[in-house]
Amino acid sequence: MADAIQAAPAPHSTPTTWAGRFFDSDVWASFKRSKLTMVAAFLTALFMASAILAGLLSPQDPFDPAQLELMNSRLPPIWDAEGQMPFVLGTDEQGRDIFSAILYGLRISLAVGILGVALSATLGITLGLVAGYLGGTVDAIIMRIADVQLTFPAILIALLVDGVVKAVLGGQLDEVTTLSVLVFSIGLSFWVQYARTVRGSVMVEKNKDYIAAARLIGLPTPVIMFRHVLPNVLGPVLVIATINLALAVITEATLSFLGTGMPETMPSLGTLIRIGNNYLFSGEWWIVAFPGIALAVLVLAINLLGDWLRDALNPKLR
Repeated sequence: MADAIQAAPAPHSTPTTWAGRFFDSDVWASFKRSKLTMVAAFLTALFMASAILAGLLSPQDPFDPAQLELMNSRLPPIWDAEGQMPFVLGTDEQGRDIFSAILYGLRISLAVGILGVALSATLGITLGLVAGYLGGTVDAIIMRIADVQLTFPAILIALLVDGVVKAVLGGQLDEVTTLSVLVFSIGLSFWVQYARTVRGSVMVEKNKDYIAAARLIGLPTPVIMFRHVLPNVLGPVLVIATINLALAVITEATLSFLGTGMPETMPSLGTLIRIGNNYLFSGEWWIVAFPGIALAVLVLAINLLGDWLRDALNPKLR
């Protein structure tokens, strides 16, 4: 009997750290099963790391006019007979290295996308919490504003906000102000999805017993909303934020392509595509092709991550 007791296997211990719980979760198991998702995650991480380390990886600072030589303008990629080192992907009309411009453009595009998503998520989550928890007139006003905004495409809202802000501040803005206007425009374009999703989840959560207990012990309403209700409604928000990051990058690229985004002195991927489009039919295809490929791959990878996250966090699919 003693030998049998000693031979009994030890019970499975539950991880106590956040990392341990994550690597022991169904989400991580789903991630490891999907090879496509792993490739998308790798590409997304690669693009973000390249943007952060652009100053170390790029052979040229495309934002520094002192490093640009007009004698090196419109050079083809290195595998062409007229290509030159270190311009692996060729140069544009200013002698700017396309590879370096893509790395720095990635930094701007991702910065605008991430900050725009952060702004829209903060605004949408806050308004959704208030509308769902308080209800009544407050809920009706917020949702009617959301309904009105849903009748307009996000790019039209971004163009409208961008035009109004530039009209108020003046047409000629510096690079930092232009980037801030883009973030503000994109942030106001995507908050409705967060607000409607959070409102629906809050209306379910506020009727549960733990909320009634929190009210019974006298916790203030803001504490109940942000400390107790908010953590239980963040699952769908993460999915929306991931997908909206790709939409924000596309929106920024569209605004820059239309000429209302980042200037040529501090180009994003959209600005690089707009610049290259002017030389597409003259034979300098690489000026527009490589920034366009980088933008397409980045958006595709983020969208694939968003699709996987939506399925992984859906309890009906487990």
